[in-house]
Amino acid sequence: MSSSQCLENPPVLNPNSGLGRVEEITSGLKSYITGSPTSKLAIVLACDAFGYEAPKLRKLADKIAEAGFLVVVPDFLYGDPYQLNNPQFDRDSWMKKHDTVKGCDDAKKVIAALKSRGISAVGAAGFCWGGMVVVKLAGSDDIQAAVILHPGWITADEINAVKVPTAILGAETDQISPPEQMKQFGEILAAKSEFESYVKIFDGAVHGWTLRYDDEDDSAVKKAEEAHSDMLKWFTKFVK
Repeated sequence: MSSSQCLENPPVLNPNSGLGRVEEITSGLKSYITGSPTSKLAIVLACDAFGYEAPKLRKLADKIAEAGFLVVVPDFLYGDPYQLNNPQFDRDSWMKKHDTVKGCDDAKKVIAALKSRGISAVGAAGFCWGGMVVVKLAGSDDIQAAVILHPGWITADEINAVKVPTAILGAETDQISPPEQMKQFGEILAAKSEFESYVKIFDGAVHGWTLRYDDEDDSAVKKAEEAHSDMLKWFTKFVK
């Protein structure tokens, strides 16, 4: 993430939000967990800069869980979300501390722990900062499918390395992941005939629209729900 759009409409964090529970799946890494504990299928959601206590992120996790998945939202930021209201906050230090390569390594540890508990297939979705984590995961054998939503800065090399079914959901107005670039990434993925992929650009949407929409804006809510539905359909098709 490197755009002011990444920080617009910040959520009011609530550690008690959601229908699930918080526990450590791997040592020192808390996760919000929702859904049936007997499910063999899991979805990992990688948060944006505001972290895993964002109520709309947890609400989305609960929605995905209703489809039969065990959903895990790890605290990849280790209790240190982006702080807009702290005048002493050092953005550059925060970015260095929360490197997305480490986020990917943490995600792999979470996935390994899930598989050790009997999970047979895993999908992953990432938002903004989390999109940079998930594109890296999609280049591994750790997951069966990926959804990347209005990602932070990702590269053509990372897209070239993708090896699992991947959907990219982008916004018409996005300074960090403009539609033209997302469509180019879609062309790279389309050339890989060994798995399915697609890119969808949401007209009228802005970066972050899937998690930081205005509840009072019916159009914004509808666009977010459409993206959520697209994501769920992708996971239902490929994580099984």
